[in-house]
Amino acid sequence: MEPRYTDSGVFIALEGGEGGGKSTQAGLLATWLEGRGHRVLLTREPGGTEVGRRLRSIGLGHETGDLSPRTEALLYAADKAEHVDAVVLPALAEGHVVVTDRYVDSSLAYQGAGRTLDVAEVERVQRWATADLRPHLTVVLDVDPVVGLSRFEGADRIEAEPLEFHQRVRQGFLDLAARDPEHYLVLPATGAPDEIHAQVRLAVEPWLRLATAEVAP
Repeated sequence: MEPRYTDSGVFIALEGGEGGGKSTQAGLLATWLEGRGHRVLLTREPGGTEVGRRLRSIGLGHETGDLSPRTEALLYAADKAEHVDAVVLPALAEGHVVVTDRYVDSSLAYQGAGRTLDVAEVERVQRWATADLRPHLTVVLDVDPVVGLSRFEGADRIEAEPLEFHQRVRQGFLDLAARDPEHYLVLPATGAPDEIHAQVRLAVEPWLRLATAEVAP
């Protein structure tokens, strides 16, 4: 299946391990875009739809207990399928800038690299679920898991995994970014939020200019 980039709207994903500040940066980016007059959809995975919110509680809740890694991968694929069809594609068709906190790369890094499943097999499932829709730009906020996991109290089912799991996840994200530098930006998530935001803006802006006519892959 060939990568699919929409020719209307702009699709931006924020990715990375725990404690990297994805939600903060997604919010800052959405506010900046709105200030420039863009129609913006700020969303997340899992949980960007009602179905997704139910799947999120299953995937992240401790009450779920242990899940087969394959079950977990399929759970997140279902969330993505509903999210893309019901939320992301309609907004892009209307010319919105869609900013999502996590997308396909999270499944490849967490369920693929983290759970040590075959990443290529996980990718086939996730790409099928999303009809191979790709973000025009994916910003990976890179942070040492030792630092990232220390930035919050409490932990959901995934956050509570051992350090070795999160180290594999981190490397998974870096490997994905290295495959396609045209559509990725890796930023150290160690600076002040405003400093990181400024770098994100610089990377996003060229796509916005292209979007005035047609966004090319």
